[in-house]
Parts: sequence; C-alpha cells; structure tokens
Amino acid sequence: MKHEKIEKNVGLLGVLTAIAISVGGLVEIVPLYFTGQVTQPAPGVQPYTALQLEGRDVYIREGCYNCHSQMIRPLRAETERYGHYSLAGESVYDHPFQFGSKRTGPDLARVGGRYSDEWHRVHLIDPRDVVPESNMPGYPWLAENAVDASRTAAKMSALRAVGVPYTDEQIAAAAAEVEGRTEMDALIAYLQGLGTASKTWKK
Repeated sequence: MKHEKIEKNVGLLGVLTAIAISVGGLVEIVPLYFTGQVTQPAPGVQPYTALQLEGRDVYIREGCYNCHSQMIRPLRAETERYGHYSLAGESVYDHPFQFGSKRTGPDLARVGGRYSDEWHRVHLIDPRDVVPESNMPGYPWLAENAVDASRTAAKMSALRAVGVPYTDEQIAAAAAEVEGRTEMDALIAYLQGLGTASKTWKK
C-alpha cells in the first residue's frame, strides 16, 4: 500500500508532513493579512501615548505577560469575569502583542479604569496590601527608577516604521511627556489604558 511506503520512509514522511503543515498554515494565516478586522484598529483604539509606551516596555521587561494574559476568549465564563471578548483590532498597534499564554493572575485586557492610580501604586509595591491572597511579587523599585526620556522618541519612530500612525508632533513631544516620570507612573498609565477603547463600541 502507498501509505505503508510513506510511513516506513522517515524522510519522505517528514517532507510530506512539512508540506501539509505549510499549506494549512498558509490557508489559515495569509487571508488574515487582507481582513479589515485584523489589520484595522477597532473603534476608539489609539496608539499608546509616550508615557503608556514606556510603561508597556516596563511591563514586558518585568515579565508581567508570564502571569497575566491580555486575551479574553469568547466563552461565557471568560466574558462574565473579564468583560467583552478581545478583538483582533484592539491589538493592531501592539508590537509584539501581549496575548500571553498563562494566567497565574487575572487577565488584564480590560483592567483600564477598573482601579484607581493609587490602588495600582500600592498593589505594585506590595500586592498583599490590597489582595491578601496574591502570590504576585512586589515591584517597589519602579517608584524609584526614572523613565529614560532620551529613548522615547526613537521608540515611537521605530513603531511608525511598522505602521503605528505617530505624527511628527507626537514624536517631538515624547521626551517632554515622560521627563521626570518614574517607571511606576509609566506602568500605571499603560495599565489604565488597557481595554478602555471597548467602552466606545460595547454600548
């Protein structure tokens, strides 16, 4: 039988498997590049401000994505707890996206505006002060570390090169926006912006 020849020939089986996976991947992935729901921002979604962008970098540097996802699945248990399921258009300006793959802590896709800035500040310094059962580590050094304002404009320029619509004015004003701010300020600004655009289209 033909399938026996394939199964007994490891090299041929490997090549055919690679071809099958490649064709399947192309069929699934390529059309997404031409779908507006994936390539266009969802209503209300704007590029991160300079301070939010610096906060996002702190979020990535500290590995927050290892314990917190930013992708709410369209399942009742998820939407009842976290809110409206995530849309691809909410992540068009994320390079890379922060979907995450594990939830030791809650999903953060809609955390923006849920708590006050002061709550976030206390929580980031010592999570157990506001959530006694939390196993999240504290990040008190963020309140001491100043944002490096000299790099913000370059980051925004690099993102503009991959499609984020920053204007010349926004890039020019970036350093002044983050000057004198701490990494704690930046991270809180980033968290407070997550999911807030959904309020414009959930109604």
